[in-house]
Amino acid sequence: MAQTYNPFENAQAQFDKVADMLQVDEGAKALLRQPMQELRFTIPVKMDDGTVKVFNAFRIKHNSARGPAKGGIRFHPHETVDTVRALSMWMTWKCAVVDIPLGGAKGGIICDPRTMSQGEQERLCRGYIRQLWSQVGPTLDVPAPDVMTNGQHMMWMLDEYETITGQRYPGMITGKPVGLGGSLGRTEATGFGVVYCLRECLKNMQLPIETTTASIQGFGNVAEYAARLYTQLGGKLIAVSCWNNTDKVAYTFRKLTGCDPEELAAIKDKFGSIDKEKAIALGYEVLEGDAWLSQDVDILIPAALENQITPAVLPKISQQVKVLCEAANGPTTPDADAQIRERGIMLIPDFLCNAGGVTCSYFEQVQCNMNYFWPKDEVLQKLEAAMTKAFQDVYDLAQEKQLYMRDAAYVISINRVVNAVKTRGWV
Repeated sequence: MAQTYNPFENAQAQFDKVADMLQVDEGAKALLRQPMQELRFTIPVKMDDGTVKVFNAFRIKHNSARGPAKGGIRFHPHETVDTVRALSMWMTWKCAVVDIPLGGAKGGIICDPRTMSQGEQERLCRGYIRQLWSQVGPTLDVPAPDVMTNGQHMMWMLDEYETITGQRYPGMITGKPVGLGGSLGRTEATGFGVVYCLRECLKNMQLPIETTTASIQGFGNVAEYAARLYTQLGGKLIAVSCWNNTDKVAYTFRKLTGCDPEELAAIKDKFGSIDKEKAIALGYEVLEGDAWLSQDVDILIPAALENQITPAVLPKISQQVKVLCEAANGPTTPDADAQIRERGIMLIPDFLCNAGGVTCSYFEQVQCNMNYFWPKDEVLQKLEAAMTKAFQDVYDLAQEKQLYMRDAAYVISINRVVNAVKTRGWV
């Protein structure tokens, strides 16, 4: 029987390991092992057929010592409170590792937007804010899109918040459409940030990116833009794995001469599902969903789900793999880290690797609060500078102290947050 993993226990285990290494005192450790605030509530929604359906929802704030809490809202039929807890904790470390003045939070609603009309989704979004409005805001807790949510959902939430408060607060939420307070470059930010980190990693390994090959899991927003920039820089993408909404299974699409991200983007739906028949017509092989893991490539980029890299699957990973680039949240289980390190695979940890999204969300928040918006080139230049510095800080510490990259990233983040809670006098 396959081992099951609790994401919050994973997040706590990762924290505990480094907190013990740093000899964090028990008061600070107890504070940071768990969220500061958890809100659970129900949202009654009148459906199009006249019935009322009640949805369960969460908003969890892990820590706000370094600034207003920040974190997405995800819609998912299998959402759990422990997933939201873990993600809120990882958001704290993510904001700290790139040194932006924000804390960590996360939200979720147990629902499947793929089966809901636009009107039902709008009523759900407005209901979420009606329950939560006093606990969020530009100086308190700033939500954003996440899994199966988008700019339209954010605008409905913003409009409900502004209707209730009677004021204009565009910085209350990020991920909004451009022209309505959204930032240029936000769509690309997370995926581009992944590749900025990867590029710096390969430079330090003295491995030219144009000589490398990669395989990626996922083809949502993060994976697509990571794939686009990676191939633009000269890398060859061999395989892409993603969920197929029609067949309700995952497939791996492989082209040994190189996948074309733009071509694949043209045949995917809004949930990142690639059309199998159209892919075959374009010359792609269709393999099992987990085949992305076993490709003979230099770089693996898990950019979809948590708990994908486990001790059970590590033997399937080719000996050719040199870099594991964690674009998803929590794709590697803690019990797999030792084997990754033993194999000499360079790991770019998730909360550093995918921090481009929250960094650009911070840029959006700043632009909204001052009501002055930057051109796209300026946003991406600032993003590249922030991600490059964050990666190099982690890499340099890992080399200096002979630390695993995940541990080095945690050392930087935890030190920054512990210093903040101590300076505030919380512990």
